[in-house]
Parts: sequence; C-alpha cells; structure tokens
Amino acid sequence: MDLALSFDDVLMVPQYSEVESRFKDIDINQTLVHLGQFSLPIISSPMDTITEIDMATSMHTAGGLGIIHRYNTISEQCDMVAEVAEEGRMVGAAIGVTGNFVERARTLHDAGVNLLCLDVAHGHHSNVRYALEILRNTLGDSIHIMAGNVATREAFEDLADWGADSIRVGIGGGSICSTRTQTGHGVPTFQSILDCAQSDRDVVMVADGGIRNSGDIVKALAAGADFVMAGSLLAGTDESPGEVMVNSDGIVCKTYRGMASKEAQYDWRGRHSSIEGVSHCVPLRGPVDNILETLDTGIRSGLSYSGASNVPILQMKAKFIRQTTSGQIESSTHIKRNGL
Repeated sequence: MDLALSFDDVLMVPQYSEVESRFKDIDINQTLVHLGQFSLPIISSPMDTITEIDMATSMHTAGGLGIIHRYNTISEQCDMVAEVAEEGRMVGAAIGVTGNFVERARTLHDAGVNLLCLDVAHGHHSNVRYALEILRNTLGDSIHIMAGNVATREAFEDLADWGADSIRVGIGGGSICSTRTQTGHGVPTFQSILDCAQSDRDVVMVADGGIRNSGDIVKALAAGADFVMAGSLLAGTDESPGEVMVNSDGIVCKTYRGMASKEAQYDWRGRHSSIEGVSHCVPLRGPVDNILETLDTGIRSGLSYSGASNVPILQMKAKFIRQTTSGQIESSTHIKRNGL
C-alpha cells in the first residue's frame, strides 16, 4: 500500500539565500497559455459564493485570475463576463460537460471570456474527453481550456493528451468538500501534485484543494504546481457573492458552500443528487485585496527561505522533509490563551 502525504506532513528546509528584498529580488510571475503572464499565481474558484463580477475584477487587479461560476443561466454568466472584460480585464468562466455546455461555451467566447474551465468533480471521465474534443473542434486552439479535477498522474496525462491547456489537481481536499468521507475516494492534494509533477506533459498544473495559507501555496508551487486555486481563502470577503447575515452566535457572516452541497444544488436546479459538499457561515473578512496582499507577501517570503528568485528555481531547489505529529503541533502557533 502506497503512502500519501498531505501539506501538514511536510516542511521545506531553509537554504542559503542571497535574496535581499522579497519584493525587488523575487519574481512570482507565472504563465497561462494564450493569456500571458500573471503576477500572482492564484486563481479564484468557480463557486457561487466565491467568484462573480467583483471577485473576478479584484483578482485581475491583483495580478491573478477569477473564474466565474456556472450555476446560473447562460445569459447571466455572459453578462458577468462581459462586464469584467469591457475594460480589457482577463476573466475565466466555468462550464459543464453535458447538456447545453457547447452553447454556453460559444456564447461565453463571444462575450469575451479568456479561459473556459470544465468544472467537474471527477475529471478523469469519458464526458470530459468528449467535451475537450468537441470544444477544440468548435472553438479551435486559441481559447485556453482548463480541465479537471484529477488526482493521479495517469489522469493528468490523459487530460493533457485530450487537449487541456491547464489541469486542476486535487480531489476531495477542499474545506467544504466531503467527497472523501462520502465516497471513500481521493488523494491528499500535496501527493497528487508530487505525482503529476513527474509527468512529461507540457501543461499548466493548478493545485486545487486543501490550501489554507501562504505556506501551503509555497509547498504546492515547490512540489510542481504552476498556480493554486483558492476558495476558502477568499470566502467571506467584501467581493465574494452572497448576502451578509448574522448567525445564531451574533456573528456577522456570509455563506460559503461547496457546489455539491445540498443547498447549492437546490438553488441551481431545484433538486440534489449525490451530496459531496457542505455549507458554512464565514465571518466577514473585509476587502479581498488585503488577503491577496498578505498571500503575495507570504509566497515571496517562502521563496526567499529557499534562496529562490522565482518559481522554477524554487521547484529545482526545494528540499522537503516529513514531520511527525509533534512537529505539526510545533509548526503551528501554540501559545495558550490563559497563560504560558
């Protein structure tokens, strides 16, 4: 039986560094095919409580990318895409792989979308293969198509061979995803990144799931990811969709929910099937710009500890060690609230 490692199971070994300024001497730019460089390697998740107009706009301004969710009508999604893209901003949009997905893709393309994301939970599937084939035949090679999610190198390579430009790697690791407990399937996201990084396919890897802080982002990039996708990190911000409410404890918050949760499925199509997500109330966190700035600083600091001036050098130099449960406790803040 193979051993699978999660983000908490590993640490990166500090190395000799000549980085004097994490802002002047470190470049965290990453490239997406057809779209050019992004100064922040973070993509906001296509969830109805994460990415609509405000989040996509803020992500572009910060140097990242927002992917507008698909749990709406074609016209509603296209209107959001058009509003973000009027000022020349980059924007992505999610689509499915069944039903009217080709019509949705064509209309989004006409509305000015820069990236289409095949948004399914289990990307190593015949429906994804068919969707990639028909979309390439319909829209050509000039549109960036992101596919996923996958958890293994075999799946990663299949999606690359089927025509994906970028692939979301990670199944069941999200903070509001219950796939692993509901189905018994999944691979720790960090392990999936390590495995897929061994592939010789020339596609972009997007780590998706289980990422809780800038340290996890650094580990994901060092293990081989090109970008990370963020959901819970951006939840509860001013730019995330949803009504502000007060929960039973008197805390002002916004809803953050998995797209396979019962609540999301009912709102989208009036029914639910397999429930592989939960809904949660997240305390308000203010402008997303502040969070993205903090993450940017943490990523840059992480590169400096490995003596790396950019992500490719980080991936070449990175040294990982496994840590024990006691090491995990020591790694986190652990001062007692009522004294030492």
